[in-house]
Amino acid sequence: MELLGGIEAGGTKFVCGIGTKDGEVIDRTSFPTTNPEETLRQVFDYFQDKSITALGVGSFGPVDLQQDSATYGYVTSTPKPGWGNYPLLTALKEQIKVPMGFDTDVNGAALGEATWGAAKGLKNCMYITVGTGIGAGVLVNGELVHGLTHPEAGHILVRRHPEDTYAGRCPYHHDCLEGMAAGPGIEERWGVKGYELPSDHIAWEMEAHYLAQALVNYVLTVSPERIILGGGVMKQPQLFPLIRQKLVELLNGYVPHQAILQGIDQYVVPPALGDNAGLCGTLALASRALR
Repeated sequence: MELLGGIEAGGTKFVCGIGTKDGEVIDRTSFPTTNPEETLRQVFDYFQDKSITALGVGSFGPVDLQQDSATYGYVTSTPKPGWGNYPLLTALKEQIKVPMGFDTDVNGAALGEATWGAAKGLKNCMYITVGTGIGAGVLVNGELVHGLTHPEAGHILVRRHPEDTYAGRCPYHHDCLEGMAAGPGIEERWGVKGYELPSDHIAWEMEAHYLAQALVNYVLTVSPERIILGGGVMKQPQLFPLIRQKLVELLNGYVPHQAILQGIDQYVVPPALGDNAGLCGTLALASRALR
């Protein structure tokens, strides 16, 4: 059996695994993201006895995805200690001698969901993760979106909730989407982890307020055929109906498509691949690298 390898390189943890070209995950492991040397040592130990034909890497960012750039494959301006301007792809290629596909972690998850998950059969979708940070992967006409850099849709500007006096946690923009709606902001604002708050706490109405605004912007600019919301914060089931309702209200009939007007429950959805969305996406990146 031909095996592919995948690395979901997150800012909080690395997930490594092997699987098939059909997206079946056969084995996986995870460990905390510490400094690059220690973290990659664990990566190399994992793959040392794995006979893979290609490797897909989905990395936290920002990362340089321009293949003609001198810093292609680098993690660039991250505030995570030790990882700023780190040559991640180069370091991996020095030790693992197989073809490699490289992209952002959220672009990988979007590709995974489009290949085997909630957006299977669609050419246009967005995968948004709401967790330690907020990021978005974008697939348009079957291709992952790259441009000047890559989408940083977690840092868009949003209108403040009228009852929210929280300054915002983003070190760059303070009250951007990530600063107001990512997990650390929820914890800092309310003094407890999000999962410790009751389901009827105003925190979730505020969370939906910010996330629905973001989805309005994505619908109006990217026009995805499906929006997938993943990450730890989105494991609060009460969020989905709140976000869907607010999205419809904010669009106010401006996008007269049945997916919005009558099919909103199938338009804004959780990842069908669950916690394997990112890892399956890296398998899809590995498969593309082989081709």
